Amino acid sequence: MARTTGKDTQTPAPHAADSHDLIRVHGARENNLKDVSVEIPKRRLTVFTGVSGSGKSSLVFDTIAAESQRLINETYSAFVQGFMPTLARPEVDVLQGLTTAIIVDQQRLGADPRSTVGTATDANAMLRILFSRLGTPHIGPPKAYSFNVASISGAGAVTVERGGQKVKERRSFSITGGMCPRCEGRGAVTDIDLTRLYDDSKSLGEGALTIPGYKPGGWNYRLYTESGLVDPDKPIRKYTKRELHSFLHLEPTRMKIAGINMTYEGLIPRIQKSMLSKDREAMQPHIREFVDRAIAFTTCPDCEGTRLTEAARSSKIEKVSIADACAMQISDLAEWVRGLTDASVAPLLTALGHTLDSFVEIGLGYLSLDRPSGTLSGGEAQRVKMIRHLGSSLTDTTYVFDEPTIGLHPHDIQRMNDLLLRLRDKGNTVLVVEHKPEVIAIADHVVDLGPGAGTAGGTVCFEGTVEGLRTGGTVTGRHLDDRAAVKETVRKPTGSLEIRGATMHNLRSVDVDIPLGVLTVVTGVAGSGKSSLVHGSIPSDDGVVSVDQTPIRGSRRSNPATYTGLLDPIRKAFAKANGVKPALFSANSEGACPTCNGAGVIFTDLAMMAGVATTCEECEGKRFEASVLEYRLGGRDISEVLAMPVAEAEEFFAAGEARTPAAHRILQRLADVGLGYLTLGQPLTTLSGGERQRLKLATHMADKGGVYVLDEPTAGLHLADVEQLLGLLDRLVDSGKSVIVVEHHQAVMAHADWIIDLGPGAGHDGGTIVFEGTPADLVAARSTVTGEHLAAYVGA
Repeated sequence: MARTTGKDTQTPAPHAADSHDLIRVHGARENNLKDVSVEIPKRRLTVFTGVSGSGKSSLVFDTIAAESQRLINETYSAFVQGFMPTLARPEVDVLQGLTTAIIVDQQRLGADPRSTVGTATDANAMLRILFSRLGTPHIGPPKAYSFNVASISGAGAVTVERGGQKVKERRSFSITGGMCPRCEGRGAVTDIDLTRLYDDSKSLGEGALTIPGYKPGGWNYRLYTESGLVDPDKPIRKYTKRELHSFLHLEPTRMKIAGINMTYEGLIPRIQKSMLSKDREAMQPHIREFVDRAIAFTTCPDCEGTRLTEAARSSKIEKVSIADACAMQISDLAEWVRGLTDASVAPLLTALGHTLDSFVEIGLGYLSLDRPSGTLSGGEAQRVKMIRHLGSSLTDTTYVFDEPTIGLHPHDIQRMNDLLLRLRDKGNTVLVVEHKPEVIAIADHVVDLGPGAGTAGGTVCFEGTVEGLRTGGTVTGRHLDDRAAVKETVRKPTGSLEIRGATMHNLRSVDVDIPLGVLTVVTGVAGSGKSSLVHGSIPSDDGVVSVDQTPIRGSRRSNPATYTGLLDPIRKAFAKANGVKPALFSANSEGACPTCNGAGVIFTDLAMMAGVATTCEECEGKRFEASVLEYRLGGRDISEVLAMPVAEAEEFFAAGEARTPAAHRILQRLADVGLGYLTLGQPLTTLSGGERQRLKLATHMADKGGVYVLDEPTAGLHLADVEQLLGLLDRLVDSGKSVIVVEHHQAVMAHADWIIDLGPGAGHDGGTIVFEGTPADLVAARSTVTGEHLAAYVGA
C-alpha cells in the first residue's frame, strides 16, 4: 500500500465561500460622492473620517446601509412591501459582499409623551411580568402594571346558537390596565389659565377674548357673541353658572348662528382641539408663545406623576412597587434585581439583570426607566438603541454607527471603544463615522474622505491603517495629533450670572456664579447635571440666545436660503431691480415652474417599488418658470444665484448692482461658521449632522442677545473645523457677548476663560460643582476626572 509523505501534502484550495471577505463599492455617486470606489474588510472595525460634509454619511448610510436595507425588504412579498417604506436604489454602479446592516444613528427617540426609557428598551415589559408573578397583593396580568393600557369593562346581551336554537345570554368582560385614568398615562395634566384666555371685567362686546385669532368681528368671535347662549354685553365675571358652563365647557352642538348652520362648542374644548393637540414645534411663533403662557403642565395629583393606577402602585415586591422600581437610578435597580432569588422567575431575572447591566456598561446607569425618551440627547438616544444589540447572538452582520461618542466625556470614550471592539470580536463588520482621535486609534482600517467639504469633497483621500493615515498627508492625518494649549492669559469677567439653589433633576441645591463677558465651559461626565444647570437655571429671557441639539427638520423644498431668512432680501432685491412682485422669485410661490410645482423634479409612484424622481424637462431642474428667469440682478437670474456657493454669493451681494447689505450680513455669518462651500439652494435633507448644527448656529448669531448658551457645538465637527469654531467663539466674546458652552471636547476646555466642572459621577453620584476656575488651575490640580483627562490631552 502506497504511503503519502509530508512532502506530497498540498494545501487544500480555499473554499469558495471564504472568498467574500470584502464589501466592494464601485462608482458611488450619492449626494456629493464623485464615483467613489472602496474595498472594506469584513469582520473588522472600519472608521470613516473626513471634514464635516466630505461625504462620510453619504457613503456609509446612504449607500452601503441603504442598499443592505433595500435588499432585505425585497425578500418580503409584494403585499408586505406595500406596508413598508419604499427605498430607492442608491446611485452606485456595483455593491458586492453586503451583509445585513443594523443602523444605530443619532435620530432622537420618539417624543411621544407615553414613551419612556423603559418602554423603548423592553425593560418595562420584563418588569411588568416580574410584578405580575411576584407582586403582592396580586392584581392581575402584566397589563395591570402598564400605563399604556386603560381599564375597560362592559356588559351586554349576546346571541348564541345552541342545539339548533338561538339563545340570548348576558355576558360581561373587563380588562384591568395600569393607566392612571386622570392623566391617561402621561404623568402630567394640563391646567388652562383662564385669565390668559379672556379679561373677565369686560363683556364679549367690549373685546374680552385675548386669544390669537379671536378678533372682534371675526367668525371665531361671532360664534360666541351671536350664539344666544350668553349675553354679549354682560361682563364675563357676572355670568350665571349656566352661562359660564355654556361659554367654557359646552359639548359640540349644531345650531344656527348669524343665519348659518354651525357647530358651537365651549371655549376650552375648542382651544384644546385647535391648539393643544398640535405639535408645539409646528406652531406659528405667536401661537406657541400664547400656549406657553396660557397652559401649565402640572404633575398629576392622582398618580403623583407615576402614570399608574393606585392598584398598580399598591402591588409590591419586598416593599418596592413597579413605580418605585422605574423611578430608581438604573444602576440601583440592577442591584435590587440581583437581590431577588425566586426560582420560579430565574430566567426572567437573568434577562432583566443583563439588560440593566448593559445600561451601566454603556454609561447610562444614571438614567431611570421612567425618564421620557423625548428628553434624551442624541448621544443618549444612540446608546439606548445600542443596548438592544449588545446581547445579540447575531454574527456576520454589519453594525453602522454615526459618531457614537457624541455626548460622551473623554472618561467614557474608552468604555465605548471596548463595546465596538466586542461587537467586532463576535465576528461582525463594524462601520463607524467618527471624528474623535481616540476612536480612530482603535480602527483596523481607515477610509478618509475629502479633501474638502461639499463640492470640494466626495473622493477617497486615504485607505489603510491608522499609522498610514498619520503619514498620509491628508487633512485628517495632519490634525490627528493636534493638541490645543491651555490659555496663558484669560479674559477678566465683566459681571456674573447668579444661580442659587438649583435642584432640577439630579442637581443638589447648586450655588454658582457664571462669569459674564468671557468664554465659560461647563464640563463633567455624561449625566452629571450640565444641561440641567445651564438650560434649567439660566432664564430664557430676551437677552439669552440658546442653541441646543434639537435637529433641524427640513423638507426637500427647504434650503440654507429659506432656513436662514436669506431668501427674503434676495427676492426683494430682484423685485426692486426689475419692478415686479417679490413672490415671483420663490419656487414655493408664484414663480414656481407649473409642471413640477417648483420642486425641480417629478416623482413617479411605482406602488410597492421605490418611486423614481426625474429632472423636470420644462424648467430643467431650475424650479422656476421661464419668464421669471428673464429677470436679472447683477447679470444673474434667481436660479443662478441659488446655485452659488456661500463664499461666491458673499462677494456677489457685497458690491455693485447686486449690493444687498441684509443678504450680505447673513452670508457672512454662514461663512464664519465654515459653511462657505454650501450652495444657497441645496436641499436641507442632503446636509450632514455637523452642517445642520452650524447652520443653526449661524442663524442664531443674528439674534439680539447678550448671553449665548451653546450645547456641544463641536458635535459632528472635524478636528480641523474645531479650530474655526474656537475662532468664532472668540469673536463672539470679543464683540461683548457672554458665551456659555456645555462641552466635552478638550480643545474647547483648554480654550476657555473659566471652567465649571460638575460631578464627581453621574446621576445621584453627580449634581455638585467639583471645580471652578481657569483651565490652567484645573490641569495643575488634577482633582477631577475632567482635570486628569485635560492634563493628559495638553501633555502637562
